[in-house]
Amino acid sequence: MVTTFARLRRGIAICTAAVLIAWPLTGAWTRPAAAAQTAPVESQQAGIRVMIDDKPFTFSPSPVQENGVTLVPMRQIFSALGAQVTWVPATKSVFAKKGTMMVALQVGSRQAVVNGNAVMLDVPVRTVDGATMVPLRLVGDAFGARTAWNAETRTIFIETAEYREALEREMKEKYGKLTPAEIVAMNDDKVVMIITDNAQGSGVIVGDRWVLTNYHVIDGAASGNVILNDGTIVGILGVAAADEDADLAIVQTSRPLGIAPVTFADSSTVDKGDRIVAIGSPLGYQNTVSEGLISNMIDEGIVSYYQINAPVDRGSSGGAVFNEYGELVGITTAVIRDTLADLNFAVPALYAELLLMELEADPPAQNEIRFPESKLPDSLEGASNEEIRGLLAKEFGSAQTSKGTAVFTDWTVARDAQGWLVVTAVISPSFYMLYGKDSAGELRLWAIDLAAELRRMLPDVNLELIVYYSQVFNAEPRGFGPGVVTNLGDGRWRVQYEVMHLQYLDRLHISDNF
Repeated sequence: MVTTFARLRRGIAICTAAVLIAWPLTGAWTRPAAAAQTAPVESQQAGIRVMIDDKPFTFSPSPVQENGVTLVPMRQIFSALGAQVTWVPATKSVFAKKGTMMVALQVGSRQAVVNGNAVMLDVPVRTVDGATMVPLRLVGDAFGARTAWNAETRTIFIETAEYREALEREMKEKYGKLTPAEIVAMNDDKVVMIITDNAQGSGVIVGDRWVLTNYHVIDGAASGNVILNDGTIVGILGVAAADEDADLAIVQTSRPLGIAPVTFADSSTVDKGDRIVAIGSPLGYQNTVSEGLISNMIDEGIVSYYQINAPVDRGSSGGAVFNEYGELVGITTAVIRDTLADLNFAVPALYAELLLMELEADPPAQNEIRFPESKLPDSLEGASNEEIRGLLAKEFGSAQTSKGTAVFTDWTVARDAQGWLVVTAVISPSFYMLYGKDSAGELRLWAIDLAAELRRMLPDVNLELIVYYSQVFNAEPRGFGPGVVTNLGDGRWRVQYEVMHLQYLDRLHISDNF
C-alpha cells in the first residue's frame, strides 16, 4: 500500500505535467525564431573537467558557463542520468522522463516545467555547435543527482541517485547494523517533546525549523512549545504543512533549532519482522527508548500503517521509529491499551517524506503559518435543527478510546416546548457490549466535550444529550423493563434504552449505564 500511495501522488503530478508540457506542441510557449539563441563558439569555456559517479566524463561540445549557470549537452546528460529524452524539432522542445519524473525545456525559453510545476531559469536553454545545451543543476536535481562545482580545479562533480544508493548500501554492509545504544546516540537529540495548550506528544526534527509530529497532537491547539532533549524550550509558530489523512503535520519553530535532521529510510527496504527502536515521550517521560519489531503491515484505505510491538503510550504520538541503521521508518501514531499483545501503530515515514518534499518545494509565507483553525463555527445562532444535526454527526460521529473507535449514528436534533435543544444518537451496539464499561470514562469526556462546544456556540440554550443502545432482533427479547422492547411488526423487535444522559443548564450533569 505504501508503494500504491506513492504512485497515486506521483501519478497526479504526472497527469498535471502532461497537460502543461503539451503546450509547446501547439505553439503556446513557442517563441519567435529570433528568440532562439545560438551561443557563439567563443563563449565556451575551455578546461572544465567533468566527473560522473567518480569517473571522468567528456561532453561534446564542452560545458558552457554563464551567470554562474552551467549548461551541458542535453542528450549526453540525460543519458548519463538514466532518463529518456525526446526532441521536438518543430517547437525546439526537449522532453525527458525517468520513472515518475518529467522535465520539459525549450530552446530560448527561461521557463522549464518539472512534474507540472513551472520553474524559471536564470539562463535560457541555448544551442552550441548544433547541440542543445540545458542547465545542469536543474536537470540533475530533477532526476535525483547531486552536482557540485570546484572552482579551484574547474571540475564539475555529478553523483547520480543510483550511485549514491549503491554507496549507501556499501556503507551499510561495511559497518553493519547499529546497536540500540548506537541508534540512540545518533538520534536522541533529533527527537523532541511537544506540549500545547491542550495536549502532549512527541516530534522529530526534519529541518532547521521544522518538526514532524502527528496532526492530532497539534489539532485544536492555539499555542505550543518544542522541548529539546537538553531541556531547551522553543516556541511553535504553527503548522507549515499537514496531511490529515495520514495524521501528520510539520510545525515551524520560532527560531532555528541548530540540530541536524533525521535521515529517512528507503521505504522499499522495510519488511515485516524488521527490528526497530522507538523514541518518544510516553506520559511525558521525555525521550523514552523502547525496542521491538515491525509486527505487521496494516492497510486502511488510502493510508497504510506499520504495526509495531515496541512499547509506547499516550504522549508517544509523533515520536520516531528507527530501523537498525538509525534511519526513520515510521512515526508513532496510535496504541491499543490493556492488551498483552503490544498492539501499537506507526505511520510509514514515506508519507512524511512526501509531505516534507512538498513543503520544501513550496514553503508557506510567514503569515500562512498558524495553528489549525477549529472545524466548529463560532456560533450556531440562527442555524436550523438539520444544520446542527449534520455538524454534530460530522464532528462528533466517533470517539477514539483505548479500546478502539466508538461510532455514533442516527443523530436527531429537536427543540422541545420548553426551548431545550434535545440531541440523541445511537452508539454502536457491538462496541457498547464489548468495551462500554472499560471505555466509560473516555465516552463521558466525549459527551462533555460535545456539550461544552454546543454551549459555546449556543450560550443561551439549555442542552440535553441522550445516547441510546439500540438493536433489532428477529424474536421477542426477554428480561427488559417496561418501554425498552418495541414490537416493530413483521416478527422484528427493537431493544432501545439510555446509555448516557447529559443535561447542561447553569451547570452540567451526566449519568450513564455502563
